[in-house]
Amino acid sequence: MTKMKAVLCRAYGKPEVLQVTELDKPIPKEDELLVKIHATAVTASDCVIRGLNPPGGHKFPMKQLMKFGMRLFMGFSKPRNPILGLVFSGRIEATNKNIEILKEGDEVFGFTGISRGTYAEYKCVSAKEISSGEVFLKPKNASHADAAAVVYGGTLALHFMKNAAIKKGQKVLIYGASGAIGTAAIQIAKHHGAIVTAVCSERNFDLMASLGSTLMIDYTNKDARNELEEYDFILDAVGKNKTSDLKDACKNSLSPNGNYVSVDDGFLKIEPDYLPKLKASFEAGQLRAIIDRTYPLEDIVNAHEYVEKGHKKGNVVIHV
Repeated sequence: MTKMKAVLCRAYGKPEVLQVTELDKPIPKEDELLVKIHATAVTASDCVIRGLNPPGGHKFPMKQLMKFGMRLFMGFSKPRNPILGLVFSGRIEATNKNIEILKEGDEVFGFTGISRGTYAEYKCVSAKEISSGEVFLKPKNASHADAAAVVYGGTLALHFMKNAAIKKGQKVLIYGASGAIGTAAIQIAKHHGAIVTAVCSERNFDLMASLGSTLMIDYTNKDARNELEEYDFILDAVGKNKTSDLKDACKNSLSPNGNYVSVDDGFLKIEPDYLPKLKASFEAGQLRAIIDRTYPLEDIVNAHEYVEKGHKKGNVVIHV
């Protein structure tokens, strides 16, 4: 049996629970195709799953109930699927008769959702997952690293901004603008003609401006709340685990008919049009990948440690 490299999460805990090992290369079933993964990324969601740390800033007893719910859903002592990883870019190595949309040799990118499994050299993808929108042809002008980088933030930004109906000239504020979701959200809002304000650290101001932000607010500035205006849409791209006086002030800066959305509001449901939209936007030059660091698969522990510090710019990509 041919072997492949993979990273296993053998228990919930700190990044050290992740172990690089060799497993049997998967064999696709009749309704599956086999993807040779070239790149994945370490996302905030990966760290949540690995550390069994539910998002949302919940306190006792709600946090304990949330952890219990996560164990019920994912596995009690460790994830039922020990191979983590939500996003990927790669090439289809084999298909079977029930796969009609994609073919062998196609370069694809994807967001695997509950099946996870992208911290590995190979992954099988089912016809159902393809039809639900979890896999699509990658942008032609994107490297595998770029494609893996845009999936997580781009998909979540599309999902949480889809009801915003952003119009030209409206004011949009992105709180936590320098992360994977924030960097994608700025570009999406700018494409719709919005006047974007980015909340981040001062060291990221140049990056925010290059993505299309008109104004930047340094969240470490004690007088930052005085720089707030009135906004038609506010996206909290860091989630409710992180709170501050400035974030509370942002909530009070909405226009009368404004909309405030946190990435912890509800669960992501991937829609069939998300990846095609990301592909079209990337190919048109309306969206670019922001990659902070890259690591080899063998260095997954250090990659998780870096992401968990919470200061990455855009994405951390893993070369497989």
